[in-house]
Amino acid sequence: MLKTQTSPNYYPQKNIRKLLDNLINKYSKITLPIYWAFLTYMLLRPGVENKEYFFMFPHLDKLIHFTIFFLLGFFFRVRFPKVSLLYYFLILVSYALLTEILQDTMNWGRSLEFLDAVADTLGLSLAYYIYNRYVKFQNRI
Repeated sequence: MLKTQTSPNYYPQKNIRKLLDNLINKYSKITLPIYWAFLTYMLLRPGVENKEYFFMFPHLDKLIHFTIFFLLGFFFRVRFPKVSLLYYFLILVSYALLTEILQDTMNWGRSLEFLDAVADTLGLSLAYYIYNRYVKFQNRI
């Protein structure tokens, strides 16, 4: 009888899963604090006069807020996967609201905007959902 061996690349989902797991386990402890510190600096630094560029459009800042808080929420879930939905939102939405309030009170050319807080919350919500879908997909493979 002929024995056939299965090559390691025969099941690409398992290889992708191992690669993602290695990356997440290796870098999750340093990624969140570095990103959080960078985000705090960027949100609280003095405002600068924006120049007009070809890629700018109305409410671009809302998209940026959504994206940066999506990344923060995803990194937070990777680092603390067992945190409950309530604590996740209490911690991260409080942070989002605090940075908005500090932008207004520091008088450095930044202001509190309700729609920024909404974009932050939507980014966090999508991150929570995407991470849960990722975990379900990972457990299926």
